[in-house]
Amino acid sequence: MNIEPTPTLDPMKQTEAIRMLTDSKLQPLFRKISDEYLYWNKVKYLVPKDIDKQVFWQAVKIQRNLNAQNVKFGNYVFHFTVTKNMLALLHDFDMNLGGSLGTKSIIPTTDKNYYLISSIMEEAIASSQMEGASTTRRIAKDMLRKQLKPVNKSQQMIVNNYETIGKISKNKQSDFSVGALLDIHRTIAKKTLDNSEDEGVFRKNNDIYVVDGITGFVAHTPPPYTEIDAMIKDLCEFANADDSENFIHPIIKGIIIHFVLAFIHPFVDGNGRTARSLFYWYMIKKGYWLTEYLSISRIIYTNKKSYEKAYQYVENDDDDLSYFIQYHLDVMKKAFDDLKSYLQRKIDEQQNVIRFSGILNVNERQRYLIRTIVENKRTLFTPKELATQFSVTTKTARSDLQELVEMGYLVATNLNKRAIGYIKSSEFEMLLQKSTNKQ
Repeated sequence: MNIEPTPTLDPMKQTEAIRMLTDSKLQPLFRKISDEYLYWNKVKYLVPKDIDKQVFWQAVKIQRNLNAQNVKFGNYVFHFTVTKNMLALLHDFDMNLGGSLGTKSIIPTTDKNYYLISSIMEEAIASSQMEGASTTRRIAKDMLRKQLKPVNKSQQMIVNNYETIGKISKNKQSDFSVGALLDIHRTIAKKTLDNSEDEGVFRKNNDIYVVDGITGFVAHTPPPYTEIDAMIKDLCEFANADDSENFIHPIIKGIIIHFVLAFIHPFVDGNGRTARSLFYWYMIKKGYWLTEYLSISRIIYTNKKSYEKAYQYVENDDDDLSYFIQYHLDVMKKAFDDLKSYLQRKIDEQQNVIRFSGILNVNERQRYLIRTIVENKRTLFTPKELATQFSVTTKTARSDLQELVEMGYLVATNLNKRAIGYIKSSEFEMLLQKSTNKQ
């Protein structure tokens, strides 16, 4: 998509623009533009008819630059402004994404692990679909749950993303380094590139462009490959630095890391997936543990054009990162709202737990599995997945499932030559009815 360029600022109009900023009648409009961090193509339609649109835009730019902060990567200098709306969102995330939801056990351990696995699946699928993976969520989730071998490039992309997120979570305390970045890309790109030698390796040429798949418009020309090493070095230092004198809020810092990695485009392919993975890593590293439960890519995927525009607005308006920061914060808010809706459903479901408490001779894990089937959340279980979910050994998980088979609630089924899954039996409802009637 071709983004309309911003007007050239006129030094002769500076005084007039500053005067606009003090006009009380225009204050609500300036606040709206600031809160939503609107680009010129939207601002121009909001300006009153009796006011020069370009001078008004100059006033907007003056207001934005008053408290701008610069960040430098290689030969590129970006800047950003933290607005009041951004501060409000950051405060909300500070209070919740690393806050008390877990410590107060609003999410029981079993539900917590189940939703974590589900969220990682959602993120892996959506992030891969954004980069061209073609498959349905149902098929993709079925493949991940059954641990089936990928049969095409799309499925391999999803498996790679799933494994990458798990690896990031396990190594969340590690510093950002060139080696770590190459390792992440190697996992993400495994068996999906035209040349396997490009896995975990920086590109060696400039034959790369970010192109709109529909229009063919070149949206971004990455820096020359000769500048990659220096820019990645700066990005590593930026991620690892803890400079109190030039403090940048961790969430904003994570968003900048996301943008800059995609801007550099250091790899032949897989740059977007790598950039989004780095954001997750940085957020978890900085203590925002609930981020791991947010399916951010799923929100982005529902309106990918806005994601692409946020990148282009930055480059079209003097490398102003605030467009991408505001966009990303809004996406996080939507993802967090989805999570809160889920938590409310879990709270409501807890009211029904008593229905299953009278089932004799089953442990807490088995009771959870029965409830999961009743609530139609899942129809297939595997020992390995449940071992991760309940933090028990695979042997214990298999024993739990086998006991439910012996009681008649489940039946075993062959998934492939080596793996066995467990599904609801034809007698499930009858057995459950008998058990609950005894209460």
